[in-house]
Amino acid sequence: MRRLVVLALVGLAAQLVDGSVGMGYGVTSATLLLAAGTGPAAASAAIHLSEIGTTLVSGAAHHALGNTDWRTVGILAVPGFVGAFAGATFLVGLDADVAVPVVAVVLLVLGCWVTLRFLAQGTRTPRPGPPPRAAILAPVGLVAGALDAVGGGGWGPVGTSTLLSSGRLEPRKVVGSVDTAEFVVAVGGSLGFLLGLGRAGIDGAVVLALMIGGAVAAPVAALVVRHLPARVLGVVAGGVIVLTNVTTLAGLRDADPVTTGLLAALVVVLWVLWVAWAVRLEQFAREGVRLDVPDVRRAQRAH
Repeated sequence: MRRLVVLALVGLAAQLVDGSVGMGYGVTSATLLLAAGTGPAAASAAIHLSEIGTTLVSGAAHHALGNTDWRTVGILAVPGFVGAFAGATFLVGLDADVAVPVVAVVLLVLGCWVTLRFLAQGTRTPRPGPPPRAAILAPVGLVAGALDAVGGGGWGPVGTSTLLSSGRLEPRKVVGSVDTAEFVVAVGGSLGFLLGLGRAGIDGAVVLALMIGGAVAAPVAALVVRHLPARVLGVVAGGVIVLTNVTTLAGLRDADPVTTGLLAALVVVLWVLWVAWAVRLEQFAREGVRLDVPDVRRAQRAH
C-alpha cells in the first residue's frame, strides 16, 4: 500500500511538471520506476497506460483554458502514434540486460537536453510567428513518439523543446498542444506494449496509482502554466533525471559506493548551480536585462 501511495505522489509530481512545462511525466516516472527495479518495457508500458488517463484530463484542461492549437495537435498526433507503436514493439524485443543500460543512457541524454535547452534560452522570450509547417511537425512527432516509447519519456523533451525553440507558437500553446497530442501517443505506445507483453506483463496497480496521481495534478498544472516560471521547473526536472540515471549507470558498471556517491554529489552540486542560474535568469528577465548565452559572463560581472 505504501508503495502505491508513493507511486501516486510520483505521478502527481511528474504531471505537475509535465503540464506546466510540456515535459517530464514520462521521463521522470520512468527514471523512478527503473530505480525501483521495474524492467524497462514494463515501466514504459505502465507509464503509457497511465498517460491515457492523465493526458485526457490534461488535454481537456488545457483546451478549457485556451492553451491548445488544434492544428498543431492534429499534425503531431498521427506520426506520434506510429512512432510510439514502433518504439514499443522495438523495446519489448530487447533483452533486459541490454535494455536497462540503453534506456538509462537515453534518459540521461534527455535529462541533459531538458536542462540545457531551458538554460540556453537566456532571457529571450520566443515571439510567436507563422504556425509550424506540417513538414516540421510530422517528423518531430514520429521521432518524439518513438523515443517516448523506448525511454518511457521523450515526447515532451523533443516536441516541446523543438516547438519552443522555433518561436512559432506562444509558450503556453506549445505546452497545451504537446500535452493534448500526447493522448494519441499514449494510446499508440500502450497498444504496442499490450501486443508485445500481454496484460500479464503489466502491473495494473502501478498503472492505476500513476494515473490517479497524474489526473489530480493535470488541471492544476494547466492552470499554473501561465504563472510559474517554466525555465526553473524544467531545470529542476532535468536535474532529477540526470541524477537518478547517473547513479543507475554507475550501479550497472559495478562502481563502488564511494565512486557512486562522488558522482551523485557532483551532479547535485551542478544541479544546484543550474537551478540558481535559472532563478537568476528569471530575475534578469523581470529587470528587463537582455541576456543571451554569449552574454552570460558579462552579465555576471555587471551584477
